[in-house]
Amino acid sequence: MSNPNRLGGIIHTYQKYDPVRFPSPSQPPPDLVSPAFEHLLEYGDLNDLTEEELARAVRLDISEIAGLGPSIDALRQMLEERKRKILETYETKAAQNAAKRAVDDRAAGMNPPQHLQKKFRQALKEEQLRDLEELYYEAGDERGAFARGLVQLVQNLGDKYQVDELAGKYTFTGRKKMTVPEALAIKEELEEIDKLLKQLAEAKKTAQIGIIDLDELSKFASEADVEGLRQFQQRVEDYVREMARQQGLEGDARKGFQMTPKAFRVFQSKVLTQIFSDLRASRTGRHPDAVTGDGATESAKTKQYEFGDSVAHMDIPASFTNALLRGGPGLPVRMKPEDIEVHETRNYPKAATCVLLDMSGSMRYDGLYVNVKRMGLALDGLIRSEYPGDFLQFIEMYTFAKPRAVTEVASLMPKPVTLFSPVVRLWKDMSKPDVSEFDIPWHFTNIQYALQTARRYLSVRDTPNRQIMLITDGLPTAHFEGSTLYMLYPPDPRTERATMREAMLCAREGITINIFLLSTWNQSREDIRFAYKMAEATKGRVVFTTGRELDRYVVWDYIKRRKTIVG
Repeated sequence: MSNPNRLGGIIHTYQKYDPVRFPSPSQPPPDLVSPAFEHLLEYGDLNDLTEEELARAVRLDISEIAGLGPSIDALRQMLEERKRKILETYETKAAQNAAKRAVDDRAAGMNPPQHLQKKFRQALKEEQLRDLEELYYEAGDERGAFARGLVQLVQNLGDKYQVDELAGKYTFTGRKKMTVPEALAIKEELEEIDKLLKQLAEAKKTAQIGIIDLDELSKFASEADVEGLRQFQQRVEDYVREMARQQGLEGDARKGFQMTPKAFRVFQSKVLTQIFSDLRASRTGRHPDAVTGDGATESAKTKQYEFGDSVAHMDIPASFTNALLRGGPGLPVRMKPEDIEVHETRNYPKAATCVLLDMSGSMRYDGLYVNVKRMGLALDGLIRSEYPGDFLQFIEMYTFAKPRAVTEVASLMPKPVTLFSPVVRLWKDMSKPDVSEFDIPWHFTNIQYALQTARRYLSVRDTPNRQIMLITDGLPTAHFEGSTLYMLYPPDPRTERATMREAMLCAREGITINIFLLSTWNQSREDIRFAYKMAEATKGRVVFTTGRELDRYVVWDYIKRRKTIVG
């Protein structure tokens, strides 16, 4: 059995291994934050994150390491030889016949109730495990002879499946007969060999440290051969833990990993780097500098004084140096206008943005929720690094709407669908003391309430540059009328009207709504029409995007809007 607390690693052909220079100083450090964050975005927590997943980020040059036991080719040859001997020794016909007899003998001794006899014979003829399991529940008496016999019959039929799969998957050429238990054990051994062969082949091809179970490998290779690999594995463990600590990942697989603020910054930086790399590739991108002018923030860069420039930003040492160079030493120092240099200033107008993150039930399709959360972290990273004076608030949108801190964004998950009726017409008076949010299905889309929540945040911001970024995949399916919550599916005109009323209130307060409409398999013309109608009412825009492109589009759009504000 493998040790779940021990880090695995794919093994390479090692030559000239120097433990002092592990890994090569010429190699960049592995990115351990990104796989940890991708796990967090997909699953909502780090409970099941393993050190093996982090180890996949470690890449080694084959030429760096030597003297750690057998080569990859030697290990593969040893495993292939073991597999060849098994296939040349045994035959499977006897085991297949024995498995079939066990099923027939078990079925012959069973006496199903009269009303289940036909279904029992049909399930037995078709060898359907699911049908037999259904008979178990239909029998009613779990302790009866027929129910107990079904349990044993299902076990026999499962063994028959396994033996038939063994015969179909591998080509046996030997003559030695196997019993059913022997056939199952040989099947497990051959599958273990195939798994190890696949990992070794991947290691030789990609030179990437991945997962290999050395305890399993030791069943086939000598302990002396494996010991060197264990020593190397320990080095990889220590290296991964140290790199994880440096990049802001704390804890381990047993106690659980935790993200520090440093890990958030590292991941945001990497996402933004990738986004801007894509933008440059398409000949568009981030403005290299803030717009210069008579602003409030001084730059280290200076220029010659021009009429109208504020002398409050004069570079005094540089100006006196220019006067001395022109007039020579001596007192008094006479300064002329051409000697004066002033600091350039940056003009950073404030902007306020609320991002509505759709976490309704439909966002689980195609992993849309993962891309929505990645976009949120990227946008937060952009504003913190480039526009620190701007206001940003995330709002989780589902049947209700909840303000979320950036540290909560990665843990958000789409709400599970709990109603499967093709038509839903529900309402609840949320003012009643015996009604709580936990009594309500959460998988609907309440754009109206999310807009209302965003408006409350933006209305108190002392800037005319206020916008809502709505990230969704379609029409609203829930809304409030006073304290009454309506959940209507398919989307109802009543909900659309309530949502449009809230959008018009946003427009009245000078809040722009920009909609990023995610492409989905069930998107209709009505979805697109409604998005355009709401955006036009608030002088906003509709951006159509696929999930993987969302972060790039949103960041790009934010930068473009900030340029317009500054201009």
